[in-house]
Amino acid sequence: MSRALLFAGQGAQKVGMGKSLCAGSASARALYEEANRVLGWDLVRICFEGPDAELTQTRVCQPALFVHGLAVLAIIRDRGLLGDATFALGLSLGEITALTAAGVFDFATGLRVVAERGRLMQLACEQSSGAMASIIGEERGKVGELCREFGVEMANLNCPGQIVISGEKTRINAAVAAGRDRGMRKVIPLNVAGAYHSRLMEPARAAFAAFLAGITFNRPNLTVFTNTTGRAVAEPEEIRTALVKQIVSPVLWEDCLRAAAGAGATEFWELGPGAVLAGLARRTDRSWPVRSFAEWADFAA
Repeated sequence: MSRALLFAGQGAQKVGMGKSLCAGSASARALYEEANRVLGWDLVRICFEGPDAELTQTRVCQPALFVHGLAVLAIIRDRGLLGDATFALGLSLGEITALTAAGVFDFATGLRVVAERGRLMQLACEQSSGAMASIIGEERGKVGELCREFGVEMANLNCPGQIVISGEKTRINAAVAAGRDRGMRKVIPLNVAGAYHSRLMEPARAAFAAFLAGITFNRPNLTVFTNTTGRAVAEPEEIRTALVKQIVSPVLWEDCLRAAAGAGATEFWELGPGAVLAGLARRTDRSWPVRSFAEWADFAA
């Protein structure tokens, strides 16, 4: 079996995440303690106790999901379960978790990268009036036509028939109304802070590029697929460029999954809360073996 590791994106977070991992594993506990030191604020308290309104802030949930994913990975390694993991891929911010798992950054560096990304994206949300909506059951081409008509963008292509659009709130509202009028089966506005993976994130993209200029990138020791193209990336400068572009580009998650399978992945392990990525993998190809690990009890299954 050639295993692909999947790391969660924003929206998968929930209060209490990681608490059982820290209770059961010294390795996980050490990562959470290091995270508090690196960040200079109490990530552990927010993850374990909330409140939900604080955990869901972009600047908080992005590092929270990063640390959680790598804590799960640490336990998998401690238990000798990693086996022949060959591939790593992550949804949006999860791409940084995947890169860290593959040795592109050490833990502290990866955490600083994702924390700055979250801070800049939250600031961009606060400086704009953006929105997102999910369109279920439609083909890419039809959704693309709707986006072009209303001046919005496809932000996430998650799996067959699940696409998220992003842009100015008034334009998204108009696109939602038009989609419903035209018989699109499910067009659902999302409760998010802003228009992620759209041109409204341009201030965050520019500032993130400047920040990453001072970060050292290593070649990955696993095959990592970038959200921006759905293809593998290996050269440090190619990875840096992809991370910057990803801020304003569509997340081609279905393409990443299919590319991993095409490259030889025979099973997918989700390392993160909510089993969201496992669900997307199953909806992409039901023949793929998929497992999810989020809390301590999952290791007994």
